[in-house]
Parts: sequence; structure tokens; C-alpha cells
Amino acid sequence: MQFLGLDIGSSSIKASVIDGETGVCLASATHPEVELQINAPRPGWAEQNPDTWWESTKEVVRLLHKSPVFNKDKIGGIGIAYQMHGLVAIDKNLIPVRPSIIWCDSRAVEIGEKAFAEIGKEKCLTHFLNSPGNFTASKIKWVKENEPETYNKIYKIMLPGDYIVLKLTGEIITTVSGLSEGIMWDFKENGLANILLRYYDIDTTSIPDIAPTFGLQGEITEKAARELGLTKGIPITYRAGDQPNNALSLNVLKPGEIAATAGTSGVVYGVSDEIKYDSLSRVNTFAHVNHSPENPRLGVLLCINGTGILNSWLKKITGIQSFNNMNSLAADVPVGSDGLTILPFGNGAERILQNKNIGSQILGIDLNRHTKGHIIRAAHEGIAFSFKYGVDIMEEIGIETNVIRAGNANMFLSPVFRETLAGITGAAIELYNTDGSIGAARGAGIGTAYYKSAKDAFANLNIVKTIRSEKNQKLDMAYQTWKSKLNANL
Repeated sequence: MQFLGLDIGSSSIKASVIDGETGVCLASATHPEVELQINAPRPGWAEQNPDTWWESTKEVVRLLHKSPVFNKDKIGGIGIAYQMHGLVAIDKNLIPVRPSIIWCDSRAVEIGEKAFAEIGKEKCLTHFLNSPGNFTASKIKWVKENEPETYNKIYKIMLPGDYIVLKLTGEIITTVSGLSEGIMWDFKENGLANILLRYYDIDTTSIPDIAPTFGLQGEITEKAARELGLTKGIPITYRAGDQPNNALSLNVLKPGEIAATAGTSGVVYGVSDEIKYDSLSRVNTFAHVNHSPENPRLGVLLCINGTGILNSWLKKITGIQSFNNMNSLAADVPVGSDGLTILPFGNGAERILQNKNIGSQILGIDLNRHTKGHIIRAAHEGIAFSFKYGVDIMEEIGIETNVIRAGNANMFLSPVFRETLAGITGAAIELYNTDGSIGAARGAGIGTAYYKSAKDAFANLNIVKTIRSEKNQKLDMAYQTWKSKLNANL
């Protein structure tokens, strides 16, 4: 049996098919080759057309058909990972009423901060484990306040993954994990976050019904099967936001385990079996994929919006042909980049900075000394330092980071980034050959009960590389310099 995983990102859509018996990835594809467009009608805004995700989903599955080992008749289940915190609003014809307000859009920051103050910080944190912040519920409120005609057309409110399931199955459903990421779940009451939804005057009938994270979420319709070249009736058996799914893909399911990713944004994600939240809401707590009221599994998520996107931006403006070439240039520059410092925060408001948007900054340029290599190294160090800054916050609330698991991809392909991160945190970094789409495929296998347990599903997941790096004085000095320049902007 084969399992198909779809990863609905803001940059691209990726699909992978795995062999159920061996867990081996048989084929993968990504669409488009260039990044999906993010529209910014105003500063701080970020929108995408949900149907763009669906069109790329169709294209990426068509690409899989070119693989001789892909067999549509052997697909036993489909799993879906998706960009978190986005808002998709549809009308009664199941058509989006406006572009999706995606994860890095910061227009609702003030709305969330006002709700946090007026509902009460203690009540928000004990019920939702988070400030309403700039999450999905606050984005809905923004539409209600600023686009009332559009709001009045809304039939159902969805997350990006919910919309892809709708296109595949015709079912309008969500999950507890998804609702928690939108701050629409009350952990204390084990139900919808009625306190916040009433405060925002959001009609709870617009919230989809709830399906399990693992288990039947619908079957592919004849129309969707025709468009994808798949067999009608294939079940959707798993769905999760990209970061809980990344943790799943790395077999991070137990308390004390840590997952990280450093694509467009950077994330450190720890699992806890206890209620943990940051009083300043700089990190966030959501229901993990294996959470239940009887057996709590909470994902404590540190997100840095401006990480890999800085690296991509540098590649674009410098004209360097490949990320490998960038990595080589960075490796030729000493620790500390000869006094050049980069703050990577240039992709919207940052939760770890208490929702401030300080932009990305290049500081201390010496026009007689600094080269492209210095700028690239300073960027890679700055991204690692931002992880360290966030890890310190997580440790304040009791999440230890002795070992960090990550996919062997994106920024973790940079020796400077991963060695700096290992050196400054003191954590061992374990790299694996997996990604979100492969994780979603494994999740589908768990959801169909093909695998008896998660242990069975990840029996063949092996470490590719382990990075350990001793702390050194130069690295610590570089971090303290970076931190002082960050604090000057806060």
C-alpha cells in the first residue's frame, strides 16, 4: 500500500508518496518551481488566493504521475499538512469571499492585543493558552470590522488545510488542533473558545464541524479524482498544521522532544504533557496532533517569521546562483562576521518580540572590509541567534532543548547556521531525511490504522547527521553583540 502526503505551504505545494511497508519515499514533487506569490496590498499585509493552492495541488499530483513507481490504485490514504493561522472564508456556494489572510499578515495585531487586555490576560492564558494575538480569530474580527459586506457573505470560516479537504471531499470540517492554532479552542472547557468568539461577535455556526486529526475526514469525490488523476473514494485520514506536522514527521510526539524547521520562517516546537504558557505570549501553545483531554499533548511553538526568507532575499539581490555557493562564501568568513550584525526580523510582526515589527536590519557595515560572504555569514548567524533568543524564552517556561531534531533541508543545509545554533544553545542537532509531505503521508498511514502505532510508522526513520559544537568565547561575544542591538530596537 502507498500513502500520499500533501504539504500546502505559502511558498509552494509539495507532494510525496511513501511505501507503507518500508516507509521509503517513492516519489516527491513540488509546484511551482518559483515561489507562490504573496500579495501585500498594504504594509504588513499578506494574502493569497486559496484557489492558487488548489491549482498547484492538482499540478503537483500530476507531476507524481510521471514517476514509474507511483500507483494511484495503491493509494490507501492521503494526509495533509498546511500553513497555519490563515483565514479562508467561504460563502454558501463554497467559494472564497476574499483572498486568504495568511500566517505572516500582521493587520490584526491591535485587535488581538485589545482582546487580551479586555478579556483579561489570565483568563485568555488559562482557557486558550495564548493571547488572541494575530491569529485566525482576530483576523476574522478584522474582516467583520473593516469589510462588513464581505463578512455578511461568510457561510463558514476555515483554515488553509480545511479548504483543501473541502476541494478534495466536499466536506466542511476542521480539527481540534486546527481550532487551537486559530485561538478558537478552549482547553479548560474542552470546546469552542466561546469566550473569545462572543467577545468578537463571531457566529459559532460559521465554525466547521470537528473531525479527528487521525481518522476519516472524507473521501475524494469523483470531480476531485478526475482533476487529480486519482481514484474516487480514497480517504483523507490525517490533517495538521505545518509545525505540528513537522514534529510528527520527526517522530516528536512525547514530552521533552523538540523539533525545528527553518524554511521561510523558523520554528522550535516542543511537546509537553502539562499546561505551559508564556505570560507575555512570546511563544504559543497549541493542541499537538496526538492531544486528547485524557492524555494531554501540547505543542509549545516558538516562531520567527524572518529566517529562511532572509536567505532567499539575499540570494535574489546578490545574484548568487545557488544556496550552496552562499554557504561556501559564508564558511570563508570568521565567527562574528568581522563585526557585521544582521537582525533577521523582516517578515511581519514577531511574536517573540511581543508582536513588534522592527524590520530586518544590517548593522555595522564597513565598506572597506565587508564582502558578500560577510553579509551571508552575518545573516546565517543572525538567524541562529534568533533561534537562541527564542530557545531561552522556552527554557523560562520549562521546555528543555538538549536535542533538536530537524529535516536535512533549508537552513539546516548551511554549516554556518547549524554549527552556530548547536554552539550557542549547547544542543545536539539531529538531521533526518524527511519533510512535511513525507510526514503527512506517514500520518495518513497512522490515520488508516495501517500502522498499529506511531512507533511502527517511524520504525525506518534514521538519523542522517548529528551536529555537536562546543561553545566558544567568540561565538558568545557575537551573540551578546547581536542581542544588544536587538534590545536597542525593542
